[in-house]
Amino acid sequence: MPCVRALLGLLATLVAGGAVAFLVYCVYFDHRRRGDPAFKRRLRDKRRAQQQTPEGRGTQLWDTASCEKLQKLFLQELQLGQLCLSRGEHRMVAEHFSYALLVCGQPQELLKVFKRTLPPKVFEMLLHTIPIICQRDRGDLTAPELPPVP
Repeated sequence: MPCVRALLGLLATLVAGGAVAFLVYCVYFDHRRRGDPAFKRRLRDKRRAQQQTPEGRGTQLWDTASCEKLQKLFLQELQLGQLCLSRGEHRMVAEHFSYALLVCGQPQELLKVFKRTLPPKVFEMLLHTIPIICQRDRGDLTAPELPPVP
């Protein structure tokens, strides 16, 4: 048994010595790296670059100009749809409201509003027109005909 204890003590001493040697190695090369003029220059350049790019980090994912254009298009389509509704042009109402749904940020909520405010016949036409407008927007169909008025 004393031989095993001596062997374990020697092994523990070697492991501890290896850990100390590794830590000394890390501290030594970190000191050399920090003292290197090239490292200091790269670090300074990196910090300057980070100070200049906070504006870039804070930019929105959406371009505000295109958001404004989409908002104008949305409002324009809603106004045109309301105008056509007042004239009794139900096919055009469905088409304009479909385009408004296409660019709307919350189409589910807008559909709920349409369901409450539009006449049932017009709302049904709108539901039939939505897939056609979506296909036309993607370019799957060249110029599909709108469904006939029932």
